[in-house]
Amino acid sequence: MPRSILTVKCMKSSTPITETLRHISVDGVVLGYGDGKLKVLLRRESIEHDGKVTIEWKLPGHHIRSNETVEETAIRTLYEQTGMRNIFLKQFHVFSSLDRLHRREFDFAWIRKHGVGEWRVITVGFYALVNLKNISLADMSPEAEWREISGIGELIFDHREILDAALEKIRHDLYLEPVLFELLPDKFTLTDLQNIYELIMGRSVDKRNFRRKAISKAYIVPLAERQTGVAHRAAGYYMFNRKIFDKEMQED
Repeated sequence: MPRSILTVKCMKSSTPITETLRHISVDGVVLGYGDGKLKVLLRRESIEHDGKVTIEWKLPGHHIRSNETVEETAIRTLYEQTGMRNIFLKQFHVFSSLDRLHRREFDFAWIRKHGVGEWRVITVGFYALVNLKNISLADMSPEAEWREISGIGELIFDHREILDAALEKIRHDLYLEPVLFELLPDKFTLTDLQNIYELIMGRSVDKRNFRRKAISKAYIVPLAERQTGVAHRAAGYYMFNRKIFDKEMQED
């Protein structure tokens, strides 16, 4: 499948790593789809507070280095967490609340442990979309874990707000850009397409109407292939054609 024009490739800086900027960072909402489930990539953190160690979860992120752009930091961070060098990546918001690191007392324990930006950090939010079949678990950071998005509760700092803001942005973008297809394999069924749409939107849609609208789109191209080895009636496969989509967007 042709990659989106918003895809950013991982680049290595030609200059050595220098100073870490203490008060600006990036945080990434990485969504993955596989086996009919929508998941988000989270990072496990052990926080010591009042003599106890608790396991908390955060979005993957990092502070910006003085020889990096914001985009390069996001690319580097996601590569370190997933091992992927070619990920659909889009900046969607800047989070600058004065208390974003002060929501819970024991969050400060994590800040003190890492010693970066203790009082104020402005973070730039990116979202990334991947198909989980393209992810090798062996390449992932040992602290990283895919968690089903429907089961995500409280996160460290303001990261739950960042996750919710990313979902709202994706819901807006899917009407203007072919973002859903970044989550799907090269060939997919209409059931896959409807399922990922419903998971992103957080609501069910009428099956007959959805399929009628999907089939009417010239850029959703039927293939001469059907599922094999399934207990139910084999569904036909489709593919997304980027050239047709771009042409239709230019004509509108």
